Amino acid sequence: MKLSPDKRSLRVNDSLTLHGIPPEAHDYRLGSRSALEWVIDQYQIKTTDYGESDPNRPGDPHYIVRLVGQVVRVSVETVALVNALPEFR
Repeated sequence: MKLSPDKRSLRVNDSLTLHGIPPEAHDYRLGSRSALEWVIDQYQIKTTDYGESDPNRPGDPHYIVRLVGQVVRVSVETVALVNALPEFR
């Protein structure tokens, strides 16, 4: 998976790209990166000395798309809630 340079699209694989990611989705941070960037990093297919590590779920081919949608939604809603809080003085 890879984000486009403007971070508005996510290329999941050769045949699937998700478009329309709101910029606010990148404002919810887990340390130094957004929650979406964390998911993208964790859900990469990786080759190790022990073989291939595929985090995808063979019995649920829509899992990654659903997960990305949920992470984007939670990120946008969390940023909106935090921005609506009164300023602390």
